[in-house]
Amino acid sequence: MEYLPRIADGELDQALERAGAVLIEGPKACGKTETATRRAASIVHLDADPSVPAQIAVDPSLVLEGKRPRLLDEWQFYPVLWNTVRRAVDAAGAGGQFMLTGSTAPGADAVRHSGAGRFARLRMRTLSLYESGDSDGSVSLSDILEGRPPRAVAAQLDLDRLLSRIASGGWPGLWGLSASAKIASIRDYAQTVATVDIDAVGRTRDPARVMRLMRALARSTATEVTISTLARDEASLSRDAVRDYIDALARIFVIEDQPAWSAHLRSSATLRKEPKRHLADPSLALALVGGDAAALRRDLGFAGQLFESLVVHDLRVLAQPLGGDVFHARDSAGREIDAIIQFPSGQWAGFEVKLGGSADTVDAAAAGMLRFAANVDADGDADAPVLTVVTGTGPSYRRADGVNVVAIGALVP
Repeated sequence: MEYLPRIADGELDQALERAGAVLIEGPKACGKTETATRRAASIVHLDADPSVPAQIAVDPSLVLEGKRPRLLDEWQFYPVLWNTVRRAVDAAGAGGQFMLTGSTAPGADAVRHSGAGRFARLRMRTLSLYESGDSDGSVSLSDILEGRPPRAVAAQLDLDRLLSRIASGGWPGLWGLSASAKIASIRDYAQTVATVDIDAVGRTRDPARVMRLMRALARSTATEVTISTLARDEASLSRDAVRDYIDALARIFVIEDQPAWSAHLRSSATLRKEPKRHLADPSLALALVGGDAAALRRDLGFAGQLFESLVVHDLRVLAQPLGGDVFHARDSAGREIDAIIQFPSGQWAGFEVKLGGSADTVDAAAAGMLRFAANVDADGDADAPVLTVVTGTGPSYRRADGVNVVAIGALVP
């Protein structure tokens, strides 16, 4: 299968230049190994090579022998390699020695020995619309953030194609399959998470309960659903058990919460602290509740939730090379913004997400963002925030009030 170029390609090149080892993390099947393989001089697949257990038992450093950069694929099967690589990087005293790919976040021992100064970290996700070729590339996020107005006719991605893309997801390994085969594969993926993958974190958990909790998360995707609500929805788990299961799902990158933003407000309103819940790809949420693109057509409310999750996913991919993190914000007075990209400089950009792009819908979204932004105490050194309504379809332009309108099918880095 032809390799689909990734935004992470450039990030990985930069990471190899500045650090001795690069830890590439993300959900299974998001393309980590394929991306790393293109830069590796040698590879060892730690989950499949029969010689590895004996080498680890005798001397873990034997696994590191080979041309560099050497790719250690699925390194988490042998956590001892974290410190082995750390020492090898110190001995080499040069960048670009190792790449470690993994579908499980490092455990406590790796946290204690963080690898600061030796390891760079790179988060990968499933394909964005830009990477899968579903964006026509007419509007640059970087340009918007630098204050240049978007200007493009209606994006080529219409509503039906958008809903089909949400249903089939951004899984590189499924490219070329039929829509029904993609959906079936994603359902198989969910079953594997519940029966096999989650047990890689800590202890064995009941697969039926894992599936019920994932379905509860899927129904609540892109919302601030609480632990208590999830426990009630799932019914057979306590709040503490839900926390444990969610932590395990996060450590294998099946879920990725969108944290609540923190800022100083001018009024006495307070910002809520609950994260929004998202699965690794919106298609996984749809697969968990059952359905396809036609079902989304009949339930545009749920389609809107999955569309918001898709936009947050793509903003994360596009903003990561720029140093931006994606949050959400809602205050106790009801003012909210669906997504906020926060930069280390203090600059922030706000995004409201609307599947429909009617004039009334866009007017309401723009007015809400302006009200929210007017209540945020500005950092003295930061520029005024860039505000954008992201729509499912339609043209991209700047309104008279300064708020941008951009169709998701136009957006590129």
